[in-house]
Amino acid sequence: MDSYLIQMNGNSDVHVHRNGNSLSLGKVKSRKPRWAVRASEMSKKTFNPIRAIVDTMKVEPNPNKPMISLSLGDPTVFGNLPTDDEVIQAVKEALDSGNYNGYAPSVGYQSCRQVVAAYYSCPEAPLEAQDVILTSGCSQAIELALAVLANPGQNILVPRPGFSLYKTLALSMGIEVKFYNLLPEKSWEIDLKHLESLVDAKTACLIVNNPSNPCGSVFSKSHLQKILAVASRQCVPILADEIYGDMVFAECKYEPIATLSTNVPILSCGGLAKRWLVPGWRMGWILVNDRRDIFGNEIRDGLVSLSQRILGPCTIVQGALEHIIHRTPPEFYHNTLSFLKSNADLCYAALSAVSGLQPVRPSGAMYLMNVQGD
Repeated sequence: MDSYLIQMNGNSDVHVHRNGNSLSLGKVKSRKPRWAVRASEMSKKTFNPIRAIVDTMKVEPNPNKPMISLSLGDPTVFGNLPTDDEVIQAVKEALDSGNYNGYAPSVGYQSCRQVVAAYYSCPEAPLEAQDVILTSGCSQAIELALAVLANPGQNILVPRPGFSLYKTLALSMGIEVKFYNLLPEKSWEIDLKHLESLVDAKTACLIVNNPSNPCGSVFSKSHLQKILAVASRQCVPILADEIYGDMVFAECKYEPIATLSTNVPILSCGGLAKRWLVPGWRMGWILVNDRRDIFGNEIRDGLVSLSQRILGPCTIVQGALEHIIHRTPPEFYHNTLSFLKSNADLCYAALSAVSGLQPVRPSGAMYLMNVQGD
């Protein structure tokens, strides 16, 4: 049988050897490389419906009619809710000092972490500086908390209706989202039976959003204890989104869920955005509440490692943090809540008068949720 050997030199000349005889076929065109740049799977899986609307929204009020926007959770848009002068002064002083122009530790300055720990610490849920991770807003706090608790292929339990960011982040990480129902007839309490039915061996965490975005509800102490009982039975940690924790109307009492937990480990997420009316300043935090040391060092070390991917919040705002927290006058908070409560009552009355709408009166936050009628 004849044997063949094909050789190609650097100039794309092709030589065929057959039984010792050489035959040259001349130059053959080599295949030209082609560009093949594609977006990552993570980017393709990322979709935030709120930002998709807000980032492209053009608000053009009717010049002949006053407009009330019901679509934005940004208190700064229309100038009705400015932050306090003390808050502005704190940032000016931090900037003028020249002490906060360099890199901060990835988890935030130790002194700032201590300020946050002292502000939120209580006998039922004690905190130290090491229990605080500073982040670029509450959104990054939620992202880091999800990333440290869940792996691709696991699932998380998310409220419905609920904040769309949970799903946006989870799906981009390859984490399955299971929605548990909220009950409008019970002021948006959790359907606990439905919640517990969703837990399986792959459930990484339960997200509890209280006060609620977008329902405006505030859970009672007894309801929070029932939620904790489910988490305890199923050994599922809680990610608590409590960014609206200090924005509850007078007739209700807000209970941080960590203060009621005896054994369920909790990562509580919050920040300056809502209470101090400065969402663009991007200052958030994670509070690690773990009285039984169930998280151990692994979760804490994981949070530190994840925070080192992109160094935390603005250093100027960190430099102003102690001043902001300790010197903001109480009347600022009172006036903000009074304004929100007044507008919530007006919106509730207006929507109640519309046929087919069944609004649920809010107890806090900046939102009111409607139930479509028959």
